[in-house]
Amino acid sequence: MGEIKAMKSLKNIYQKYIGVGFFLGFFLVLLTYFTVSEQFAIRAPNAVSQSLPNSEVEATSSVNPLSEKEKQSSSNLEHTTETVEPDVVSTLKESTSSTNQEQEEEGSNFKPFVDANEGSKVSDSSPSTNKEEENRVDQDFKPFESRKQVPHSKVTCDTETPNSDMCDIDGDVRTHGVSSSILLVPQEYSESHEWKIRPYSRKHMMSIKEVTVKQLGSPQQAPACTVKENIPALVLALGGLIGNYWHDHTDVLIPLYLASRKFNGEVQFLVTNIQGWYIGKYMKVFKELSHYEIIDFDKDDQVRCYPHVHVGIRIQKEFSIVPSLSPEGYSMVNFTKFMRSINGLPRDAPISLRKNPSAKPRLMIISRRHPRKIVNLQDIIQLGERLGFEVIIGDPPFNVNVGEFAKEVNTADVMMGVHGAGLTNCIYLPTNAVFIQIVPYGNLEELCKTDFGDPAVDMKLKYIDYHITAEESTLLEMLGKDHPAIKDPAAIHRGGWDKVAEYYLGKQDVRIDVNRFAPVLSKAMEFLRE
Repeated sequence: MGEIKAMKSLKNIYQKYIGVGFFLGFFLVLLTYFTVSEQFAIRAPNAVSQSLPNSEVEATSSVNPLSEKEKQSSSNLEHTTETVEPDVVSTLKESTSSTNQEQEEEGSNFKPFVDANEGSKVSDSSPSTNKEEENRVDQDFKPFESRKQVPHSKVTCDTETPNSDMCDIDGDVRTHGVSSSILLVPQEYSESHEWKIRPYSRKHMMSIKEVTVKQLGSPQQAPACTVKENIPALVLALGGLIGNYWHDHTDVLIPLYLASRKFNGEVQFLVTNIQGWYIGKYMKVFKELSHYEIIDFDKDDQVRCYPHVHVGIRIQKEFSIVPSLSPEGYSMVNFTKFMRSINGLPRDAPISLRKNPSAKPRLMIISRRHPRKIVNLQDIIQLGERLGFEVIIGDPPFNVNVGEFAKEVNTADVMMGVHGAGLTNCIYLPTNAVFIQIVPYGNLEELCKTDFGDPAVDMKLKYIDYHITAEESTLLEMLGKDHPAIKDPAAIHRGGWDKVAEYYLGKQDVRIDVNRFAPVLSKAMEFLRE
């Protein structure tokens, strides 16, 4: 009996252990399943990018730089220059530290400055940074491969044209004038790019300071906004060749019109190398193109935030506009109408002798006080009056209100003068008026055509040029017929621009042959009869 009881007891214990073993075995199988499935989930790039919070994805990226191929695929930038990586952000740190608390109170998505060299701040639970782990994640984990910037976060820079460099920046754009910085803040991590732009229309003017346009690598690098605007901004430089009336328009006013007219005044100008006298002289233009305060960019310590910033202004053509190069189709006729409008000039067309044969058209002769004067001015006045013109002398001094002289020019039906900056006033003539350029002696035909001849046609003026002969130049009596400046103008040109300017622009006056010139004024009269 004792043996039977012992056997039954052992059988019961054996059955219990079998049950426990079966349970433990099932548990181990289940545990192994979840462990393996979790490992596969971690190794799947799509699963991680969808399930991890942004902060964890960013932390992972700080130790997993994209390969060059992946960087190219994740960037939607259009650019034409090589890029470098100076730490623009650290330059701004000090000026924006006082705004961090305000930014946090506003619930901004952008954190205070993080040094670009530090990368993202990560917690103790961040991924391992040992070399083996870095290599594994860099090879298998590609969180940004399918991420693109939003369509409105974009920098487009054009540095290939010979005269001017420009950038258009859309998105969260932040400017800081004291450090000459324009920053695009990406919504997420992005490849960083940088351009140096001289925002004057002639980029080879070394006296003009460059500004830095940079797309930051992450939103954490962005300075906090101190001023927020809902309008675009335009960054431009003054200086350079301004002060010469022709360059005032060619280098600044026309390019500025092209860059800003489309905004209909809803744009703010950020001006580097600001020139108070220039803005004062052309205040009507600036006020019409922008209804906002002009910012002295070099002294601006604010971090201004805009949805769009345009950097730089461009010459399309000397003293003119090429409509096919303007998305808005602006032409030089549009510009001259704009200039007449802001100055309140009433005449859009010259007198019509076909409709009013007895009318007396007005001839304005632009006078010069410097070289290239018309020595026998009275003879030309008398010739004009004999042919039926009312002749007036236009003498535009430098420091007068531009609008006052513009009114005088607008009263003319024909304007004439020797090549020089004073002829720039042709922009105030009525469309289809007659414009006569006296071309000085010395192979200056191409120069005169470029500076005024072609632009006059673009303005829809009736253009005539009159070429001075050696006999009509005071250089003949000054230098003698055997001097190279008289005998061989091509040799003077081969000597460089300084020699050309010295003789043909700096020492020459003209004595117009009345008999040769009479047919020119007669042709002008015929134009007004058409």
